[in-house]
Amino acid sequence: MKMKALASALAMATLALGVAGAAQAADYSKFVVKLGIADVVPKSDNGTLNSPLGALKTDVGNSVRPSITLEYMATPNIGVELLGAWPFRNDIKLNGDKLARVDVLPPTLSVKYHFLPETLVSPFVGLGINYTFMYNEKVKGVLSDLDSSVHIKNSWGMAANVGVDFNFNKNWLVGVDVRWIQMRNTVKLNAPGLGYFDLGKAKVDPWVYGVAVGYRF
Repeated sequence: MKMKALASALAMATLALGVAGAAQAADYSKFVVKLGIADVVPKSDNGTLNSPLGALKTDVGNSVRPSITLEYMATPNIGVELLGAWPFRNDIKLNGDKLARVDVLPPTLSVKYHFLPETLVSPFVGLGINYTFMYNEKVKGVLSDLDSSVHIKNSWGMAANVGVDFNFNKNWLVGVDVRWIQMRNTVKLNAPGLGYFDLGKAKVDPWVYGVAVGYRF
């Protein structure tokens, strides 16, 4: 009887601890919002575009803008994040001469894994997909005097990021991260009287460096 009573007591204690552990695991913030600054730095070699004058070396400039992310935490370790930002503005040069300026909006949806969500320093990695909107293209330099126009197509691409959150308390944190986005955009030139010329794809593939203040709720 004593052994049976002891076994029952142990079973009850184990069950109670399991319920308490489950309740504790469920008691975590479901959302994290971050406001910060992002610096979009295209890779150094953006390929070549094929103009009527031959192949021209392409160069895409940097841009810094405010950013925002919203992350839904499915578990304490796994989250789904949407990245947004104030539209970036990038200059495009061909053989060093300015061709155009374009506004870029690159919303990115990622699944992230947080290794140590309950600690002060919590590293994470993420993998996702990006859709880049290219709009408000404006020709610059010599093309602006020729009544020409440029059209840059939107694009889909993969995205990956790595970073660290510094959790100062239950709600507030500071995060830093580096993100790579696959960004390949077709460029077309509209020459007066001749129609559109497909110049090929600009291989932007930027690194995005970010720092942000976050709040959990």
